[in-house]
Amino acid sequence: MENWVDVLNHAIQHIDITAMAMAIAVVIGVGLGMLTYRRPLPASLATTTTSAFLTIPSIALLGILIGPLGLGTANVLFALVLYALLPITRNTIVGLSGVDGSIVDAGRGMGMSRSRLLWRVSFPLAWPVILSGIRVSTQMIIGIAAIGAYVSGPGLGNEIFHGLARFGAVNSLNQVLIGTGAIVIIALLFDLAYVALDRLTTSRGIRA
Repeated sequence: MENWVDVLNHAIQHIDITAMAMAIAVVIGVGLGMLTYRRPLPASLATTTTSAFLTIPSIALLGILIGPLGLGTANVLFALVLYALLPITRNTIVGLSGVDGSIVDAGRGMGMSRSRLLWRVSFPLAWPVILSGIRVSTQMIIGIAAIGAYVSGPGLGNEIFHGLARFGAVNSLNQVLIGTGAIVIIALLFDLAYVALDRLTTSRGIRA
């Protein structure tokens, strides 16, 4: 209770870096999926490349990035974007590829251009699948962001690492529990926000 200001600041930093990483990852991942979903080989290459990032242990990746990016926010942000790409890219490809061909043909028959067909027909139908990938990525990097404290990154990982560093001292366990509990709460809040976004942006016909 005496350190609630520090905990709140770390929580805000955790939310900020998660939101920044997701904004960048959504632009890259959705864009990559939209560019490759029509062609099996590029789509497979995009999925394989983004999945390769997840095979790298987070501490190892953060350590490797110290060389080019140094310590701090830039290092953690870059790593989080890499980890977030796979679910977004894969779900974009799956969602767009799964749109009923007869609906696409009907749009072509109405004289729609390829870009208009993509944005007015295919993307809205694939949106629930894409959003599901975004939700998965967000939940994943919220936890990974805590490890960013290892390279002096922002967020609630600092509470956890500081508590572990002085484990056995007064309130050290409380510090770890507070950091962990706050991360869980942030993950739940993000997920609730996505549920609301889904209801606002998905037509009733698609949800049904």
